[in-house]
Amino acid sequence: MIDVLVVGAGPTGLMLAGELRLHGVRVRVLDKETEPTRVVRSLGLHVRSIEVMDQRGLLERFLAHGRRHPVGGSFAAIDKPAPQELDTAHGYVLGIPQPTTERLLAERATGLGAELARGRELVALGQDDEGVTAELADGTRLRSRYLVGCDGGRSTVRGLLGVGFPGEPSGTDTLIGEMRVSADRETVAALVTEIRRTRKRFGVGPVGDDVYRVVVPADGVAEDRSAPPALAEFKRQLRACAGTDFGVHSPRWLSRFGDGTRLAERYRTGRVLLAGDAAHTHPPVGGQGLNLGVQDAFNLGWKLAAEVNGWAPGGLLDTYHAERHPVAADVLENTRAQMELLSTGPGPRAVRRLLAELMRFEDVSRHLTEKVTALDVRYDFGAGHALLGRRMRDVELGRGRLYDRMHSGRGLLLDRTGRLSVTGWSDRVDHVVDEDPEAAVPALLLRPDGHVAWVGGGQRELDEGLDEGLARWFGAAGGRPAPYGPGDTVTPGARR
Repeated sequence: MIDVLVVGAGPTGLMLAGELRLHGVRVRVLDKETEPTRVVRSLGLHVRSIEVMDQRGLLERFLAHGRRHPVGGSFAAIDKPAPQELDTAHGYVLGIPQPTTERLLAERATGLGAELARGRELVALGQDDEGVTAELADGTRLRSRYLVGCDGGRSTVRGLLGVGFPGEPSGTDTLIGEMRVSADRETVAALVTEIRRTRKRFGVGPVGDDVYRVVVPADGVAEDRSAPPALAEFKRQLRACAGTDFGVHSPRWLSRFGDGTRLAERYRTGRVLLAGDAAHTHPPVGGQGLNLGVQDAFNLGWKLAAEVNGWAPGGLLDTYHAERHPVAADVLENTRAQMELLSTGPGPRAVRRLLAELMRFEDVSRHLTEKVTALDVRYDFGAGHALLGRRMRDVELGRGRLYDRMHSGRGLLLDRTGRLSVTGWSDRVDHVVDEDPEAAVPALLLRPDGHVAWVGGGQRELDEGLDEGLARWFGAAGGRPAPYGPGDTVTPGARR
């Protein structure tokens, strides 16, 4: 019996496998492809994903293979500088190609003990009260306590579950690929600059080794987007947009994407869950897809580990859907809006000019930047302090940094007073007493994903509700089943 089977060895599945292994969960990752993909569907990590890597001690590895870029200009390619004083210690975008991200996450997951099995295709599954049975294309049957489908927009897992995937089909396709060009670099750069004044879905830019990344509108919508386009189609569309095909040749890879948006009706069906593109698909404008999937895994990993390890309070695993489904719905909305703003019609162009004017205002620019970078995410934990439900930025402590204390994937009580305790939960929650943190409150309880689960008040109310907060998210003291779960209402100040 395997604890968790993860189907799909993309960024979401590999991130999830690493998170589960932090808690000793036995994980096997299956992928139908025999080799990692060379297709560069994503070009980088947004601020929240950079924070996630820092919280797990992975950021230095990523920084060594990436390049920092300014945050501004990520909403519908409207070129505006980043707003001042974003609420983060990492106010930049990290340019790093998806294959490199996958390799680093695979190294982390397997280094922690996850099993990675390539060339293993799932074709059927069934579940009962004890676990999930997965059947592979070669006839092998595997048994696991849980299974998570991280197998992309055409998810086999979602299809086998019969989970609805409502939304809008693609109405506009875009070609994307990497190839060499015969035209000189100066000519390419000058012509691309001119074309992009009116065509924001067009681009030809160097990616190294004399190879260029080419993005150009397709001439129609493909019935089967999994079939790669031919180089001849790129040439034809480049000539239609630019009057030249730049002498493109020797493609490294070719692909296409559409602007369809779909969202799974539910993220959990019994012991089977969905994450990443298996749960949501949308246009890649703003570069949010990979980041959304990684953050799904970050939310799910500790909760699923708690179920496997037996200390999860009732309803904890269901908070995965409750928290992440609305986040994905918001991403679908903002990508729809961005695609409209990238259109070449007179109406969308007028709206784009108006929005560019509005983005001169700091509050507007900050709102849109935080939306794309996921800094605005706040989970609904009920009424309370303004920090409740938000992720906590990294802060300097009297002894080191906050994120340095979160590498283990455990909960954390940050205590400026030294008068609090996590007795009964010390196997799941660390207690950090620090007299001079930047946090402007006496104490904070953080979940393993860095979101604030409880805020300590003044002197008289300092520990009010702390035990309830601990039990709500980390189960009962001593590992016993909690009398209430994350979805239950707890009377403030109530003590067990």
